[in-house]
Amino acid sequence: MKRRRLSAEDQELWERVTARTERMRKSDLEAARFDPDVGMPTPVSRPDAKTLKRSKAALLGKPEGRQAAPGHNLAPSVSDQLRRAPVQMDAKAYGKLKRGKLRPEGKLDLHGMTLDRAHPMLTGFVMKAHAQGKRLVLVVTGKGKHRDDGGPIPVRLGVLRHQVPQWLQTPPLKSVVLQVTPAHISHGGGGAYYVYLRRQR
Repeated sequence: MKRRRLSAEDQELWERVTARTERMRKSDLEAARFDPDVGMPTPVSRPDAKTLKRSKAALLGKPEGRQAAPGHNLAPSVSDQLRRAPVQMDAKAYGKLKRGKLRPEGKLDLHGMTLDRAHPMLTGFVMKAHAQGKRLVLVVTGKGKHRDDGGPIPVRLGVLRHQVPQWLQTPPLKSVVLQVTPAHISHGGGGAYYVYLRRQR
């Protein structure tokens, strides 16, 4: 395999790095070999082009390529979790649902509500819809506002958007909810959920 030659800029950077290092004498190596209290020095190897590029960007204070703003990724997004969830409903109906072809029989808008107010509203709405024999309802949460002030504790974007699917998967709603999935763009996209209900027994 042919090794790629360093560019003039990379070579200059490598020379700047090696200028800061101290040359090892053979006598130091011999002493380290026989003295158990002296650790063996790590041999310096020539870095590859990728490492040099990162080092160069750090030394020159330049951002390396296009970088996303730093953030906190504590868990997969709710949309990802719901997409990975197994399909419980009829596959044909699920396909229509994902394409926005099924029309919701009811809608609940939780925009701007606090968690304390939204939870009982959601519970009452879903339980009433199930009692009325409805199969598909739409719950609008909104995408949420960016409120992270850069503090040490990360703040989730869209608290209701993250909380509603969890409420729908816990009692008493779990017993009547068959499937939860992000809504089609025509019904609110990432700021709304389809809630497919079980048949009445």
